[in-house]
Amino acid sequence: MGNVVVVGSQWGDEGKGKIVDWLSERADVVVRFQGGHNAGHTLVIDGKVYKLSLLPSGIVRGGKTSIIGNGVVVDPWALIKEMDMLASQGVEINPDALKIAANATLIMPYHRELDALREDATKGVKIGTTRRGIGPAYEDKVGRRAVRVCDLLSRAYLEARLEVALTHHNALRRGLGVDEFSSDSIIDELMDIADRITPFICNSWRVLDDAKRDGQRILFEGAQGTLLDVDHGTYPFVTSSNTIAGQAAGGSGMGPGALDYILGITKAYTTRVGSGPFPTELTDDIGQYIGEKGKEFGTVTGRSRRCGWFDAVLVRQSLTLGGVHGIALTKLDVLDGLDEIKVCVGYKHKGEEIGYLPYGMEDQSAIEPIYESFEGWKDSTYGARSWADLPATAVKYIRRIEELIGVPVALLSTSPERDDTILVRDPFQD
Repeated sequence: MGNVVVVGSQWGDEGKGKIVDWLSERADVVVRFQGGHNAGHTLVIDGKVYKLSLLPSGIVRGGKTSIIGNGVVVDPWALIKEMDMLASQGVEINPDALKIAANATLIMPYHRELDALREDATKGVKIGTTRRGIGPAYEDKVGRRAVRVCDLLSRAYLEARLEVALTHHNALRRGLGVDEFSSDSIIDELMDIADRITPFICNSWRVLDDAKRDGQRILFEGAQGTLLDVDHGTYPFVTSSNTIAGQAAGGSGMGPGALDYILGITKAYTTRVGSGPFPTELTDDIGQYIGEKGKEFGTVTGRSRRCGWFDAVLVRQSLTLGGVHGIALTKLDVLDGLDEIKVCVGYKHKGEEIGYLPYGMEDQSAIEPIYESFEGWKDSTYGARSWADLPATAVKYIRRIEELIGVPVALLSTSPERDDTILVRDPFQD
């Protein structure tokens, strides 16, 4: 029995929440290893909808240990709000069910304000940040001025860390022409909620090492998608953390040898939120049809997602970067009813055909997709639980995708309901 890493292979919003929930029934521990509350998961269990943005998806299942790893940036107020929301839905959250890495970075009020101030001040094309302070918090982490979860255990040390952080942030605020922050007010706010957070603090690497030694199955849950990776994504229109599978090791405190199977969650078409390149984007009626049928609105932001055809070039690139062993193909049913379906199989770039997306923004803007067309299907794939339930043309579409991306389909999701899943290979036993 191995451990499984779940990552998105596109620009996020691939349906990771449902797949992680489906896998969590087979896992003992579920750990988030990067991102913050800018990424949302929607789970549908027995008709009940749970919307998560920071807590690991395993939290809604009893008997599991959920861990917020050191690679996550944690807004303590957002965390408490989410915990209270789930508690109102009957989910029990206690220190046995939830653990928070002591060395995870906290998102502070000045991070949220700075995020919005800079986005509003940006001239030209904007990044499309969620304005939740994620980027500024990661900047402080790298700049060694972050306030961390463990600092909530000591008011004196919290004061010292805030002095370091505000020396930097108040200088920025003066430059932006806004009032400076007072450390006293922030400390008081943090001390008011510290008792809600501190019972969950742990050394996550020790918890995970004990779980591994006990033979427990560990599920590593990523947020966003590979194409939003700060190094390998469509920079600068990316998130502020590494989203590729390798980050599961560094963002949780486990060595890379513990990452046994990498599962890439892949939508049967393509979407992205915010600005940035999108070679297969559809701005016509078909794009609108896909968006409406797929309910393509952000769980966290509510923003409409841009929609387009499946891009096999980008997915293959993502799967290579992540060392992905198999994919979970999601939302196939959204394509039901289309007469023709297209897949991008290559790019034209300045008169030449290439099979990758260049890193330069100028080169990316010069990309033209090369399409392969497929016959659509009229029969519904919604809720299918076996290959026999799928139209032959849908199976043909799936098989061609496997050929183009060079990775097999391990799971096929045909609706938001967790049981509407066709299992080809069990990642925990592969």
